[in-house]
Amino acid sequence: MEENRKNTAEAAKASSILEIRSLQKSFGEHSVLKDISLSVDRGNVISIIGPSGSGKSTLLRCASFLETADGGDILYDGQYAVRDGAYASRAELNRFRTRFGLVFQNFNLFPHYSVLRNVSEPAIIHGENKENARDRARELLKKMGLDGKENAYPFQLSGGQQQRVAIARALALNPEVLYFDEPTSALDPELTGEVLKVIRQLAEDKMTMVVVTHEMPFARAVSNHVIFMDGGVIVEEGHPEAVFGSPVQERTKQFLRNYQQ
Repeated sequence: MEENRKNTAEAAKASSILEIRSLQKSFGEHSVLKDISLSVDRGNVISIIGPSGSGKSTLLRCASFLETADGGDILYDGQYAVRDGAYASRAELNRFRTRFGLVFQNFNLFPHYSVLRNVSEPAIIHGENKENARDRARELLKKMGLDGKENAYPFQLSGGQQQRVAIARALALNPEVLYFDEPTSALDPELTGEVLKVIRQLAEDKMTMVVVTHEMPFARAVSNHVIFMDGGVIVEEGHPEAVFGSPVQERTKQFLRNYQQ
């Protein structure tokens, strides 16, 4: 029996690309993340919802090392990037960074680079052969529905097209997990649909994703697991049908009622 439990625990650990344990983050005296714990299994889509200021984006920024956590653990593939608030060496963190891609809400493309260069540059910087990186970039742009836009510049594209370029760039290093921070918040409804369609396709392809979003129908339809945050804590989490269809916590019910009005 004990051996079975051990094997089950090891199998669960092996399936998790990301584990966060008791994560804490404050800005001055303001505590933004309070004892956050979660795990992300390969091939799953985790949606994080909640009101503004609940800590959603800060959680992603800590997971991707854009913010420094004050305490807790961050593990990729069972290896510590952060342990009790102490960070691995710079070289080790750079290795961990190749495991994920990050898509920002405001695209963050280089305006003076062509679309092709925006997508291929990360791989070239990490030592990929230039031609191989460009071939990969062309494949990704085609997958994003941007075939023929290789020589365009960001200002020549719609917001939805720019965000799709940003997604292609995030995929250029073959990451194990993609982080999306409100990927449609800067887009109008028509362009939002373009981007959500791409993310849905990635979900069908079993790309592991963590998505901070205010698109509730999308989160309900695409996610394997939904996390509702408020006040720097996880208030409720579970299967999307449970969280959206029959939430347990009153705060979750209130948030969803307000959002549907």
